[in-house]
Amino acid sequence: MYDILIIGGGPAGISAAIYAKSRGCNVLVLEQSQIGGQISMVSHVTHYCGLMKDESGRTFSNRLKQQLNDANIEVQFERVTQVKLQGEIKEVKTIRNTYQASKIILANGTVPRKLNIPGEKELYKKGIGLNALQDAQDYKHKHVYVIGGSDGAAKEALYLSTIASKVSILHFEKTLACIDEFKKKISEAKNIEVCLETRLHAVYGKEQIEALDILDLKDNSIKHIEESGCGIFVYAGSIPNTSLYTELKLENGYIPVDKNQQAAIPGVYAAGDICVKQVRQVATAVADGAIAGIHAAIH
Repeated sequence: MYDILIIGGGPAGISAAIYAKSRGCNVLVLEQSQIGGQISMVSHVTHYCGLMKDESGRTFSNRLKQQLNDANIEVQFERVTQVKLQGEIKEVKTIRNTYQASKIILANGTVPRKLNIPGEKELYKKGIGLNALQDAQDYKHKHVYVIGGSDGAAKEALYLSTIASKVSILHFEKTLACIDEFKKKISEAKNIEVCLETRLHAVYGKEQIEALDILDLKDNSIKHIEESGCGIFVYAGSIPNTSLYTELKLENGYIPVDKNQQAAIPGVYAAGDICVKQVRQVATAVADGAIAGIHAAIH
């Protein structure tokens, strides 16, 4: 039995835990894989106040982990399988245990969206669905493709351009959706090609990518490219990790919250990318977590 259960060990969950613990609460953080969540997988953390020089997702997450240790906050690495939100006592079941608390903070964020194209499932992690921070060195001096035009896609494309021989960005819109800073850097990079109004249509191979089809949205033509051993890094958005929260009324899969980060059920709070919100950045996740942690602790 805890005062506050927090599902998710990313910036929102860690922020909530630190603020709740500082107010005397007995807190447990449940994290499925690793502290830092999605941010631990990015090549560089940018535009966050107080960053270290050349801050990577890994170094940022390591410092989050150190803060947890310094604050003596309990963390269990378990996959949550069932959640009961109604009632005065909230209950969370994992594969191994059952935990209870009077308050709960949902901060388990989003998961990357897949393309759902032919060959993706069979070649997942064998050439498609790669992570730049983890997999870039396997594609040193090779041609790689980045799918997406957001800030995240642009940032990883720039990182990959320092390792791969060539980076091709495929984006379905008429212009990249990233900020001007990244657009300028991409235009200045000598080995980045931007292919607008295109989509990855299919991939082929067994143990690695052998060929791919690219759809030209301007005339619906398909270009077949034989390219053995290339890498495909997908940054096509994300979907909220809310499938377990059937007791909540969701908006497009996201959790509506009030100014205190409280959801419609008393004692239930949410923080970070899992919430209905306009801006999804590390800075807003940390702010959400602080608000949720404080209000869960004092109310």
